[in-house]
Amino acid sequence: MRAAKILTPDSHVAGSHVATARLHAFYVLTKPRVNSLIVFCAIIGMFLAVPDGLPSPAIVFAATVGIACVAGAAAAMNCLIEAQIDARMSRTRGRPLPRGELTRRETLAFAGALGGSGLLILHQHVNPLTMWLTLATFVGYAVVYTIFLKPRTPQNIVIGGASGAMPPVLGWAAVTGDVSADALLLFLIIFAWTPPHFWSLALYRSADYARAGLPMLPVTHGPEFTRLSVLLYTCILFGVTLLPFATRMSGIPYLIAAIALGGCYLGHAWRLYVDYSDARARRAFRFSILYLFLLFAALLADHYLRF
Repeated sequence: MRAAKILTPDSHVAGSHVATARLHAFYVLTKPRVNSLIVFCAIIGMFLAVPDGLPSPAIVFAATVGIACVAGAAAAMNCLIEAQIDARMSRTRGRPLPRGELTRRETLAFAGALGGSGLLILHQHVNPLTMWLTLATFVGYAVVYTIFLKPRTPQNIVIGGASGAMPPVLGWAAVTGDVSADALLLFLIIFAWTPPHFWSLALYRSADYARAGLPMLPVTHGPEFTRLSVLLYTCILFGVTLLPFATRMSGIPYLIAAIALGGCYLGHAWRLYVDYSDARARRAFRFSILYLFLLFAALLADHYLRF
């Protein structure tokens, strides 16, 4: 007869650690640091869409959960498609798939379940327009950008940035059921922000991208051209961020914040251009994240100060 398996306290602890590690691996697949900024911008879009007062808490909650789920699914699909590339890059080789913590089948099932749940929430508890726009954003990032643009053109982040610029539009559509010119201004801000943000990262990770065979701008056109592009796009971004004031979407408080933040960002871009170092590129990249967070926070504060 087979001997009965004896479960000891240590075996329970080991099982618990394995389960926790797997849950953490699924969590990492969703790229939570990136997606926290995406969800934040979507929430700002929800509040800005209401001219007087506050959006419905139920809509805000359902839209936030739905958008976060689909964004997490898109990130997981990106990890699945780029698993072999990630294994060749020092920045990404610690992700769950290159480390063997999860299988491709598990990742695909997780992305499907998470994305499907998010779309269902948006359709049933928000509105169909938001669901379709979110689905289009998912396809734009996980398919168009990841499969077709990123491995083929140095303009991948410019064209593919349209997907990353959608969150405030999704938030706006969730509350109003349509997409207005003001929502498109929010889209334009993130669209202009994306290239200088990402190229700062690509500058100090260019060896990684070259090793992975990805045609990022510093690899195909060299660091000096990339630094000039960062500076020029930051100038474009500065102008674009003044449009909410020019169209009376926002007021003086936002204008002051946009000029101050834009001036700081231009300072980073200028120093990056005239006196490059990897440390400067890292600082510019990190500041760009803080910049977008503070800019959208200023839009929100201005909205209610004026109200």
